[in-house]
Amino acid sequence: MAKQENCDDQEYKARSVALRLLARREHSRQELTLKLQQRRIDSSVIAMVLNDYEKEGWLDDNRFADVYSRQRIDLGYGPLKVRAELQQRGIHHTPDCFDELADADWIRNALLLREKRFGLADLSADWDEKVRQARFLTRRGFTANQVERTLEVREPGM
Repeated sequence: MAKQENCDDQEYKARSVALRLLARREHSRQELTLKLQQRRIDSSVIAMVLNDYEKEGWLDDNRFADVYSRQRIDLGYGPLKVRAELQQRGIHHTPDCFDELADADWIRNALLLREKRFGLADLSADWDEKVRQARFLTRRGFTANQVERTLEVREPGM
């Protein structure tokens, strides 16, 4: 009898914790699994609860990937960084919002980031500054081609 009560208690705890986490923001299945494991909930109980939540539509890795990607893109991160962060969260496919963005859109995002951070001064004579800005954009996850094209742009009238 005690084992049944313990199982019911773990299931209740898993359901309530998972629902509370999902109410705050979208999570991937892997993220929820790790957070429930940290609370010492049995793996079979975690799998059962998360399967139920997927059936109910409360947990959806595709929705998580789309929401997360849009948020990171809006914060000025490039495609390489966003994909890497998704993979760390257990998402191994490209979200639909990536298909909506052409290379020109990524370059525009990088250009807005560069303008906000450094301005759009001509870098043809200042190699050190060009390298510094290129490193910054690369760390933000933009491709080499996107960084190169972004650094070619300068303020109008110069």
